[in-house]
Amino acid sequence: MIPNGKTERLILRPLEMRDAAQIQKIFPQWEIVRYMLKSVPWPYPEDGALQFIRDIALPAMHRKDEWVWTLRLRTKPGQVIGIIHLRHGDEDNRGFWLGPEWQGQGLMSEACAWANDFWFGTLGFKVLRVAKARANTASRRISEKHRMRLVGVIEKDYVSGRLPSEIWEMTAEQWRAWKKRSA
Repeated sequence: MIPNGKTERLILRPLEMRDAAQIQKIFPQWEIVRYMLKSVPWPYPEDGALQFIRDIALPAMHRKDEWVWTLRLRTKPGQVIGIIHLRHGDEDNRGFWLGPEWQGQGLMSEACAWANDFWFGTLGFKVLRVAKARANTASRRISEKHRMRLVGVIEKDYVSGRLPSEIWEMTAEQWRAWKKRSA
């Protein structure tokens, strides 16, 4: 069972089928999808969110391969504003998106800190790796803020084309040290 989460300004609620309509309204925007992996269909189909939740996310959550939460403001708990997810793997353990009107406010950094705690504390993993398009400066700033370190550069296919992609990493010990210093 995937738990709910809370930060200072956010509620993280496990993804459910009933979230599809709200996600479908927010997600298909170039500002959101351009740095998503090419596996995201573009143009986004009218039932894309429903297909993603039903055929990809929920089965992975049931297998305990992925943990996916909707992001909601504590002041508006009925409104989905984005998604954050964690997944098993060697190269890319965390991903996220946030609707453009909520970007630039530190909300995703808050959600990532909660997800990092869950990854290391609850799930007990020793290393967290995230991959991102080098051009995705907002995502890079979150990794830099959390004192992740750049460990590799590769090429990946994104919705916007083939781009250099960075692999960022941190260990559980580094995360706990960062939290202690920033408290």
